Amino acid sequence: MKYKLKWKDDFKKDGKPNNEIWTYETGGHGFGNNEKQFYTDNLKNAYVENGILNIVAYKENYENNEYTSAKLTTYGKKHIKYGKIIVKAKLPKGNGTWPAIWMLPVSIQNGNPWPYCGEIDIMEHVGKNQDYVHFSLHSKKYNHQVGNQPTHVIKQEGVTDTFNDYEVRWDSESISFYVNNEHHVTFKKNSDDSVEGWPFDEEFYLILNLAIGGWWGGEIDDSILPAKLQIQSVEVYEKDWYMWISE
Repeated sequence: MKYKLKWKDDFKKDGKPNNEIWTYETGGHGFGNNEKQFYTDNLKNAYVENGILNIVAYKENYENNEYTSAKLTTYGKKHIKYGKIIVKAKLPKGNGTWPAIWMLPVSIQNGNPWPYCGEIDIMEHVGKNQDYVHFSLHSKKYNHQVGNQPTHVIKQEGVTDTFNDYEVRWDSESISFYVNNEHHVTFKKNSDDSVEGWPFDEEFYLILNLAIGGWWGGEIDDSILPAKLQIQSVEVYEKDWYMWISE
């Protein structure tokens, strides 16, 4: 299958992230995971410098939270249904960090609650398991609250030292996960095509964030803060049906 580039952000302009693509999602209510950070829209928590988007977590008191960080989304600006998404990222190091590259459906903003709505985790990482990255799907039937979500873990050394391509390829029948163009796992719709089991046939939006602590992030080592999730590029492709048919 051939793909053509639909849009990309390679972070060429210093300062705040491109507001034609990214929106800050702010708040500090734990997000159902007992997370400890407050997501701000402050420049120091998310800024572009020398071609890199930096999402930075600090140890500081803010709105009754002890940490700050940032969460950027493409909601309302760049929505995605099927295709290929590649995010080139370098992950933070240290206990308590919990970076994620993931997607939620547009419908969650219009009353379709989690986990009914679905979730695609392109990459999750926790600092206490330094050399491992996780790929997962969540739905009403299959999610982490009941412990039966489709998930896959790989050992990927050097994730905090170098930039790696985290990629998902998504169509109406399956969702596949790659790192540096190497395929690791495919989750298929199979016979369960109900919306409760496969809610992945609608528009989603992309999310980049760095959480601190929480049920999964675990105990926080304050000595490693500030910590950075760094993004070098985001590329979104759609299937090139003309190229496919003409082959």
